[in-house]
Amino acid sequence: MVTNTLHFKTVEPDLINAYVSRLHAEVNGGKVGYYHLPKEGGQIVQKAAAFGRMHPHFKDIVVIGIGGSSLGPKAVASLLFAHKKAGTPTLHFIENIDPWSVEATLKRLTLEKTYFLIVSKSGTTIETISLAKVVMAQMGCLPGSFHFADHFGVITDENSPLDAFAKEYGLSAFHIPQNVGGRFSVLSAVGLVPLTLCGYDSKALLEGADACKETYVEQGDEAIMQKAYRYAIHKQASINVLFSYADAFREFNAWYTQLWAESLGKKHGYARMGLTPVGLIGSVDQHSFLQLIMEGPKDKTVTFIKIKNFNKPNPIPSIKLPFLDKADYTAGLSMGSLLNAQCAATMQSIVQEGITTDLIEIDTLDAWHAGYLMYYYELLTSTCGLMLGIDTYDQPGVEVGKRILKNVLGARG
Repeated sequence: MVTNTLHFKTVEPDLINAYVSRLHAEVNGGKVGYYHLPKEGGQIVQKAAAFGRMHPHFKDIVVIGIGGSSLGPKAVASLLFAHKKAGTPTLHFIENIDPWSVEATLKRLTLEKTYFLIVSKSGTTIETISLAKVVMAQMGCLPGSFHFADHFGVITDENSPLDAFAKEYGLSAFHIPQNVGGRFSVLSAVGLVPLTLCGYDSKALLEGADACKETYVEQGDEAIMQKAYRYAIHKQASINVLFSYADAFREFNAWYTQLWAESLGKKHGYARMGLTPVGLIGSVDQHSFLQLIMEGPKDKTVTFIKIKNFNKPNPIPSIKLPFLDKADYTAGLSMGSLLNAQCAATMQSIVQEGITTDLIEIDTLDAWHAGYLMYYYELLTSTCGLMLGIDTYDQPGVEVGKRILKNVLGARG
């Protein structure tokens, strides 16, 4: 179960009804495909599971991709690190053109036991294709070699250049729906294939996402609409802080940052729109960023994420340490209980400052709840885009940089 408690004054339904109608029109319009992935992903899961059964010798699955091609599956894998089935392949990510990190990853792998997934929606992502070439060369498995098709596959749009490459060399190909954008693709083949191959419960992931859609789209729970409206009309706050209370959320925060920033940072006529994302981990960042929230400019909203049950007793021992008796009041508490108490205290202090705050509580951290959270933030992002009157799904600012890069590299000679 997931609950979202809003610690700010909500508005009357008539102020958000028009946006509810626009959301339903977008959901049913067919142009934006991620809305329907929870119902459509079952076939991809079955295909990936069948592929895994045919190749039981693989011990490592490597995603070669960047941005939405890696951040989504990496976030889910991090959330579910405690639920991974024993004896299943280990999931790795090669996503940055950093020679040190690429070399360190490849040193841990042997070709015979490794399967590489080249992931690019367009099929032409410069970082991804460049990294794939590096991997092929360093692993000694080049296109046309005898075992090339046994160790490389692709996830891309159907009929993309990468898909054509896969057909040329007989590689397995998993397709992303044309109407699903990269940063909204975690519940497509982009996330489902590597996660399924590595033993994560992709079926429960989809079921959790579908439950989220049922709550906020079908049943009409207003929490997301109220949050998005608050963000859009707030006269001071343009920074959205996600304060997640568990280390497992670190990669989720990174995924949220990309989803939020690339979707909502847009020009609207001559105006520049956007809500700046900041991802924090509790309780660690209580000792850094919290001071700025509490006494700095009131230009932030804060969402807390809390896990009710860590399923780990781990009591803090009642050990008496000389000179350190002032810390004895935590003795006997489980670490999870202490962490949640810190979450509650921090949230209360921020609410008392009059800062827009809300709390997302999940019963436990499993595949169902991970799917729910991923879909929740995709839906919240889309709703904020509707409120701001922008195109949530393009990224013209990023494309400018890509064009300049081609010119720079083209002129290097």
